[in-house]
Amino acid sequence: MSSALLRVYPSELKIPYEVKKQRSCCMQLTNRTDQFVAFKVKTTNPRKYSVRHSCGILLPRGSCNVTVTMQAPMEMLSDHHCKDKFLVQSVVVQDRATMKDFGPQLFTKTPGRLIEEFKLRVVYIAANPPSPVPEEEEEEDSSPRSEAHRCIGASAAEPSCAEGTSVISGLAGERDFAVDKNQKVQQEMELLGETRSSQQGFSLMFVVFVFMSSMFIGHLMNEIKV
Repeated sequence: MSSALLRVYPSELKIPYEVKKQRSCCMQLTNRTDQFVAFKVKTTNPRKYSVRHSCGILLPRGSCNVTVTMQAPMEMLSDHHCKDKFLVQSVVVQDRATMKDFGPQLFTKTPGRLIEEFKLRVVYIAANPPSPVPEEEEEEDSSPRSEAHRCIGASAAEPSCAEGTSVISGLAGERDFAVDKNQKVQQEMELLGETRSSQQGFSLMFVVFVFMSSMFIGHLMNEIKV
């Protein structure tokens, strides 16, 4: 969904519904202007949802991720129909504005102040769909872009729904374990080779010693006979 001030993606919040489990979804807000834009996220059911980065100030062309978490439901639904909605408000603020300048008066409608509003409905989806099908893009530039997060009052860290880090960490651990095991095998092979070499050297020296002893004893016996 696009507007003059903000680009909001996606256009609806799809939250997996599972009994006694807390679930989250994310939306991305992008400032489409060269001005500072303040935003605020509201919901029709604040007891049911918690919003991380519910307000902030987006720098020119900046963006930030907003995480919506639904409290764990205690019962199954006969259907996945949901009447809950979210509202994203945005307004232009002065350059170099900070959260100290943020206040409820920013979103008070007064003559000459343009406050844009976007409504997003909540859609419950199965927690473990059998065969998810990727959705088509709503418009040419609707997919989230991996651009720098430039938002005052919101953390630059990725939302909790991104799980690629744990997979990468697991692969790195397996790689380190394989390298360490390979080094140990090489050390054992080198030690075995050194042991065999020392054993071969000892056998040769023993044969030479026996040969020299026999020669000496034979010579000594010959002298005694004479």
